[in-house]
Amino acid sequence: MTEHRSKAASLAIVAIAYLVALAVAAAWLVWGPGTGRLWLDTLIADVLATLVVFAFSRAYRNSSFYDAYWSVVPPLLLAYWWTQTPDADTVRVALVAVAVGYWAVRLTGNWLYAFPGLHHEDWRYPMFRERAGRWEFVVDLVAIHLIPTLQVFLGMVPVYIAVTTPGEGWMWLTAVAFVIAVAAVTLELVADVQMHRFVADRRPGEVMDRGLWAWSRHPNYFGECGFWVALALFGVAASPADAWWLFAGALAMLAMFLGASIPMMETRSLARRPGYQDVVDRVSRFVPRPPRKARV
Repeated sequence: MTEHRSKAASLAIVAIAYLVALAVAAAWLVWGPGTGRLWLDTLIADVLATLVVFAFSRAYRNSSFYDAYWSVVPPLLLAYWWTQTPDADTVRVALVAVAVGYWAVRLTGNWLYAFPGLHHEDWRYPMFRERAGRWEFVVDLVAIHLIPTLQVFLGMVPVYIAVTTPGEGWMWLTAVAFVIAVAAVTLELVADVQMHRFVADRRPGEVMDRGLWAWSRHPNYFGECGFWVALALFGVAASPADAWWLFAGALAMLAMFLGASIPMMETRSLARRPGYQDVVDRVSRFVPRPPRKARV
């Protein structure tokens, strides 16, 4: 764990790390040997930037350096793809840009609000490293840094298709995708605000079962998956023939949340808050629905 630093000082260090990472990525795109494939060039740049963030994580012994990278990079990928595509459909790309921008601002803002400083690290990361034993370096690099980068990039591939495919495609589906994306991110935003207010006033051992959290134990994750489904729909709208594979990123996100993130959160909540079992008994795990009546 790192020494205690103020939030402002910690944010400055994280910002420097990201600026260095993005500079390395930009240098690769400008001066590196091109592959002839725009998506592959940006993937390599993305991985190089991730390695820079990983280096900072190791130097400061805190893998939470990576946390905001998840939401910072997608708008930059979209913007770069757009600048490299002179025949992009302006309306479709503009709608995708608004959706991705809204998502990025919401998620990054939520991280900024909750980030206490570099003396804090996400509780899952030390657990991963401890379980890995002598392989902790590999787990830190691959599981905590590289796999999330690759997963987000896979989720952004439909955006690449939406940006680089000429013609307006299915405009009705573009509109549907935009509505779903905005609704999904708004659901996440409302869930965030409700949770922050609860945390500010909660009593010891109290569990959250109000607002959206009375309908789903993880409404933020449900909204997040909805957002990635919307991105897949943007890609299908641009290239309907590719629909059979464009949902791969959204499915990977769903598998991560249902197979890893939610089970870990549930196990921790049950261990720390005995009253959480009552929430499990009454409230849907993922998809929002009216809660069941409390057992007598």
